Amino acid sequence: MFSSRLLLLRSTASLPSRSLCTDGVAGRGRAPDMIEGNPLLHVSNVRNRLRDIVGASTNWSDHKQAMAQRVSLSSMLAKSQQELPARSMKDSYLEVHLPLGSEPQLREKYLTFHNTVRFGRILEDLDSLGVLISYSHTYNPVLKRSPLSIVTALVDKIDMRQHVVYPDCDIKFTGHVTWVGRTSIEATMHMLQYRDGVYAPVLDATFVMVARDPENKRAAFVNPLKPDGAEEETIYQQGEANKSRRVELSTASLLKVAPAHEEREIVHSLFLNTLDTKTVSFRSRVLPPNSVWMEDAKLKGLEICHPQERNIFNRIFGGFLMRKAYELGWANACSFGGCRPNLVAVDDILFQRPVEIGSLLLLSSQVCYTQENYIQVRVHSEVFDPLTRQHNTTNVFHFTFKSDRDVPNITPRTYGESMLYLDGKRHFNQTVEK
Repeated sequence: MFSSRLLLLRSTASLPSRSLCTDGVAGRGRAPDMIEGNPLLHVSNVRNRLRDIVGASTNWSDHKQAMAQRVSLSSMLAKSQQELPARSMKDSYLEVHLPLGSEPQLREKYLTFHNTVRFGRILEDLDSLGVLISYSHTYNPVLKRSPLSIVTALVDKIDMRQHVVYPDCDIKFTGHVTWVGRTSIEATMHMLQYRDGVYAPVLDATFVMVARDPENKRAAFVNPLKPDGAEEETIYQQGEANKSRRVELSTASLLKVAPAHEEREIVHSLFLNTLDTKTVSFRSRVLPPNSVWMEDAKLKGLEICHPQERNIFNRIFGGFLMRKAYELGWANACSFGGCRPNLVAVDDILFQRPVEIGSLLLLSSQVCYTQENYIQVRVHSEVFDPLTRQHNTTNVFHFTFKSDRDVPNITPRTYGESMLYLDGKRHFNQTVEK
């Protein structure tokens, strides 16, 4: 099925865009706050600030030595959360500028062949910003370096509010901590784009970070969060609701419990639709009209994890993993639907284990659910050890795309594929039908 449609894949995954932001008026896409410039708020400075906070180096050999020296910081960790001062949401508020309109040379990094914005790059920026927001929440002015190792544990959700992103208009990211557990932090971020004199919302994102000790081996306590006023209390309660929802979804996972009654009815209906009416056999299966077998809707990739893609803790940068997974998922959706799809939502990206430098990273993208012109894609990533031949799952990604036309129905053949179908339907219902 994919051989003919792969010809349509002429560029990397992207967000749709208009060709020009300025509409013929010079500078309309250049925000005044970016023209004035503030290097501390520039997107290129985010990772530099993170390196300063933990004492990392940009040089690979020096970086390894700096990370080894962080062991001595363990004595600076709090023995309990009660030892740490409470923070407000304002303490962690940050604005980061991505001046696509003001700096044409920076724009090159974010452009595709079709002059569209690479959403994978946006995911990288969101991941770095989420970590920096968390460090702002735990900042201790007495310490030169933070003893905490803060890493992304989960991307709870990313909701697109605007599907048109202009490649030559300035972008601003804002965000702050919205909920805190004992060792975890929820950071909510917003992306806005400047056009016609105002910033318009593009997306909302919620990330969950976890704090670890300097060696990144065990959990570490973080400052509690104290809401200030009714509005912040409402935001905090939403964070509590998000946590409860995640626990509920984990408990009801199809990897742990059987499908609900309605879901079992769906699976059986799919099975009956594929039976060959000319024979009386459970094994004789036929593909219904306008359908594609799930096993024929896959796309795979391989990445060798080089030091260039490391994070500040000598592991592979989580934003890099998200970018690669998104681009593979987008390519799969494009090939399946026969046209360039739009991203609708990202949800429930789980970072199960870190990816070490030098790893062979295997990525597998699967179209697992379709409805009208929507395509639900699941991307599974794992590291492969060629010496032991062992595979270990590192991440699972869920993307919802929307095509310009109705797409074929995806049809599972096995019980395992039926579970993927139901899981994809659950994620679709949580995002689109919500």
